Amino acid sequence: MFVILWEFLPAAGREKEFERAYGPDGDWARFFRRDPAYVGTDLLRDTRDPRRFFTVDRWSSQAAFDEFARREARGYRELDEKLAPLCGAETRLGSFNTPG
Repeated sequence: MFVILWEFLPAAGREKEFERAYGPDGDWARFFRRDPAYVGTDLLRDTRDPRRFFTVDRWSSQAAFDEFARREARGYRELDEKLAPLCGAETRLGSFNTPG
C-alpha cells in the first residue's frame, strides 16, 4: 500500500469546514474515489494542538496514485484552489510504502 501524509493548520475559524472537506467523506475523498486504486483517507486531529490536523491518503500503489494524479491533474488543481481558503498552512510530510 502507498500512503501520502499531509499536515494542515486550517484557517482560523474554518476548522469545521476543513473537517468536512478533508475528512473521509469530504471533497477530496469523493474526488479520489473516481479511481478504484484509492483505498481511503483518515483525518487525524492533534490531541495537544486542536488546530493541527493530518490526513493519511491510502492508495493500492504509488504507480496507481501517480497515474491518477497525471490523468486528473486539472481536477486536482481546481479542487486544491477551491479549498485553499480553508487551509492556513499545508505541508506534504511524505509518501510511504508499507513494508513487505
